[in-house]
Amino acid sequence: MEVIKLIDKAINAALLAGIKIREVYSLADFEVQVKDDQTPVTLADQYAHDEILKALESTHLPVLSEEGIHLSFQERKNWDFFWLVDPLDGTKEFIKRNDEFTVNIALIRNNEPVAGVIYAPVTGELYVGIQGIGAFKLFNPAENCNFQIVQLSGIKLPEKAKRNEFAVVVSRSHMNQETKEYIENLKSKHESIRLINKGSSLKICMVAEGTADVYPKIGKTMEWDTAAGHAIVKAAGKNIFLQDLKTELTYNKEDLQNPNFIVK
Repeated sequence: MEVIKLIDKAINAALLAGIKIREVYSLADFEVQVKDDQTPVTLADQYAHDEILKALESTHLPVLSEEGIHLSFQERKNWDFFWLVDPLDGTKEFIKRNDEFTVNIALIRNNEPVAGVIYAPVTGELYVGIQGIGAFKLFNPAENCNFQIVQLSGIKLPEKAKRNEFAVVVSRSHMNQETKEYIENLKSKHESIRLINKGSSLKICMVAEGTADVYPKIGKTMEWDTAAGHAIVKAAGKNIFLQDLKTELTYNKEDLQNPNFIVK
């Protein structure tokens, strides 16, 4: 199945997951549990996971999801084509009810993200990127949305914007001393710096669309946190590098935790 047809399936999956997430989000109260890695999880995470699995089943590709079974490296090391999914990225933001959470679906080929879909169910922002074609943003997609609609009706990224400040986007929930030191170092290189706080993979999307210049992540993330955004930012002509600013982030590693990285 060609990449565009696969991404059509991923767009549909993200929108369906978004419906389930909004249903839980609209409740006056919902249960929050803590997983073994001490991260929070809600029914919305699991409902979105189930919806995505059903929607992607017809692609016959393996799915590695944060909320699914994490197969051993021996079982997945020979995957040349698979889906890497975070059904609800930004669960802490979901719990805080600040709307800054997303559905992340990436298509990985030979350990590199070749296409990605990110959907913010409450704000209605849909980001889609395919290597060799480009990255696009569409507001409030209809339920029959596909890549052709996104490409024709959406905004091609990055958008051209004039800014006098160097914009740095950082996590709303995970700021640490190392990140503060990185930002201080940037102040010696740029006359004026604007700091933006944002949740979930929307930070990567901001670099892709040009509303931020850089997103430094010095701290723990997992592959499903970054893969879809990586595909989108790369399709927009940018990238995610390790701290040497030369080595690109890769996927389907034995250890699914990412090293520190810079999106720019």
